[in-house]
Amino acid sequence: MNGVFDFLRAASPWIAMGIVLAVVFAREAGRKKGRKDKEKNGEYGAEGMALGMSLGVALATAMHFDIGLGMMAGMLLGLLIGSNTEREG
Repeated sequence: MNGVFDFLRAASPWIAMGIVLAVVFAREAGRKKGRKDKEKNGEYGAEGMALGMSLGVALATAMHFDIGLGMMAGMLLGLLIGSNTEREG
């Protein structure tokens, strides 16, 4: 069973990078398609990543697991939430 956990710890950064790249490419494709129709005000992707990274590091420290994995998971979650929240005005 330890082999499975070792594999997941080693593979999780690569999986997260793949998810982040998929989100970035999907956002760019939607942004290019949306430019023809109307001008968007933007979203909170960068702010979400910053807050998610801070929260991930805090939770990793409190729960005593690897800070790098907590930072990575927090940034990914923050990017997903922030990119789905549109700015007004």
